[in-house]
Amino acid sequence: MNIQSAISREIFVPKDEKLLVAIEVRRRMKRKGLSFLNASRKRDYSTFLCLSVTNSQPAQVLITKVKRYPGTRQFAKRSQWSVEQLRQVNGINPDKDTPEFDLVFDRTSDQWVAGSAAEKCMFVQVLYHACQNYWEAKLGKPSTPGEQKIPGAPENKKSPDAPCQTNFVNCQQKLMGDACSVNMVIYRCKIFLKRMKNSMTANQGRPQREAAAVKASRSRSRSSPSPRAGRKMGNVMRRASQVLSERGERLTRAEEKTGHFFHGAKQFAEAAQKLALKQI
Repeated sequence: MNIQSAISREIFVPKDEKLLVAIEVRRRMKRKGLSFLNASRKRDYSTFLCLSVTNSQPAQVLITKVKRYPGTRQFAKRSQWSVEQLRQVNGINPDKDTPEFDLVFDRTSDQWVAGSAAEKCMFVQVLYHACQNYWEAKLGKPSTPGEQKIPGAPENKKSPDAPCQTNFVNCQQKLMGDACSVNMVIYRCKIFLKRMKNSMTANQGRPQREAAAVKASRSRSRSSPSPRAGRKMGNVMRRASQVLSERGERLTRAEEKTGHFFHGAKQFAEAAQKLALKQI
């Protein structure tokens, strides 16, 4: 089970909410505060930004901050905002894919860095269309969040009671265009490829660590003066070597399968990107 499925099962399903997207993030800028208070806080936890919608009518679109602390597999909900409290989404760079983005709410603002540029683009794209659908249902007319102002153009005066829609600034136009489904496939392929690459890198270092542990155990067994203990240690080492050999074979087969999946996903991403370019 991946992280998004686990978060959905633990946090959102009991609240009768549907999880649309979840990405792991970290703060780009530290909050201002007293240094001795910040020093006493533990930062060794994972933070996830989640976008969900309620199943009850009228549907509410919610942004939730979820954390997971080391030593546990459980997730904890920390903060939650509705899209009506979301004032601005800043994509930082409208010319290229970057992992940085800002969220500005009524009484707070956060500067985030996603795990990759593809994860950030996927989150912003899903958030944009969720806001668009929400405001269309609420106002009963087509809504275009993130519409940029033209200098010198007359502004439409709104009534004081009119709700303020979310403003998307410095976001790439492809995230808000017609080819959103194709872009979503491309971003998901990029995320999958990065996770597979990280998994392959982690698996490559495991046999060397295990071989070093076996070698260290052998060196300790040679210094043992007792023949009986030596025979017992020899049996243990033979079993450990056999287990290590079997694990190495399984890792080799897993790496071959991973390489096959990696190559197939890469081809699929390239094909989807070519299809997206044809639609532009």
